[in-house]
Amino acid sequence: MKNYPKVAVVILNWNGRFFLEKFLPSVYNSSYPNIEFVIGDNASTDDSLSFVRASYPKITILENTENYGFAGGYNHILSRVEADYFVLLNSDVEVTPNWIEPVIEMLERDTHLVAAQPKILAFHNKAKFEHAGAAGGYLDRYGFPFCCGRIMDKVEYDLGQYDDEKEIFWASGASLFIKSWAWKEAQGLDEDFFAHMEEIDLCWRLKKMGYRIGYCPDSTVYHVGGGTLNASNPQKTYLNFRNNLFMLQKNLPIGQLFTVIFIRFWFDFAALLKFILDRKFKDAWAVSRAHQAFFLHIFKNAKKRKNHIPTENKTGQYKKSIITDFYLDKKQKFSDLDQENFF
Repeated sequence: MKNYPKVAVVILNWNGRFFLEKFLPSVYNSSYPNIEFVIGDNASTDDSLSFVRASYPKITILENTENYGFAGGYNHILSRVEADYFVLLNSDVEVTPNWIEPVIEMLERDTHLVAAQPKILAFHNKAKFEHAGAAGGYLDRYGFPFCCGRIMDKVEYDLGQYDDEKEIFWASGASLFIKSWAWKEAQGLDEDFFAHMEEIDLCWRLKKMGYRIGYCPDSTVYHVGGGTLNASNPQKTYLNFRNNLFMLQKNLPIGQLFTVIFIRFWFDFAALLKFILDRKFKDAWAVSRAHQAFFLHIFKNAKKRKNHIPTENKTGQYKKSIITDFYLDKKQKFSDLDQENFF
């Protein structure tokens, strides 16, 4: 009889009755034999927990005393979960029947492969990749994240062009598989991020420890995206710009840090001007607030830096600027990028 490692599928909920009602059936019907389903609740005020208790009495419910955000919420919940693998799954994700087994099998084959994501397609257009993860995440030299299947706002159709199992730089928090011992060794997510880019920071820290992150095309999920904060929300703009700077300060080698941050300021200033020209004044102010927050936290984040080790794994880092490639060179598909420019 095959020995299946225990998997805990953990959905972080905050006032998410609508998504739980819509997507829990697909998750709960997963075929993996050694599994625990956990709803981690961030102090919801709606009736989502009463719905789960009535409809899914076998699902474990763990409650936080306040809304700690995505990062803090998962840290508090996962400290109370025992399993070989954690799966951080967004509440707005529909899964396919065999979505767990291929990822676990891939992770089991390699002790240095500690985290992975499935193929993430768009729920509202299942022929296309979804913005937050697509076929695996990458990072350019100035800290801008992009995906195989999605560069900036250009999202590709899934035509089987990215159906090879491979190593990536970061796995999406929408459906993140991670070995529990690696989660604990990395000390989970950075709670100061609250939400957005915390999974990229986690993956970067794991890569600096010499570990690998994978993409499993044999598993597919469908993500709504923007279930908590939609793309046009100024708070999302603030968190993305602020957290990106936090992440760079924490993880870049000291020899690159000051140059990259200086150049990023100019990229961000251009974004601020674009928001003003588009009359998105709240988003422009959000960029300004993000930079203010970066300086306010600069000494705190400096203390979080870890020494770079010789085994640091840079696979998935892009040596050029994805911004200039996309807007100036019109390279708008992952296949357009010169693979020699990747570590």
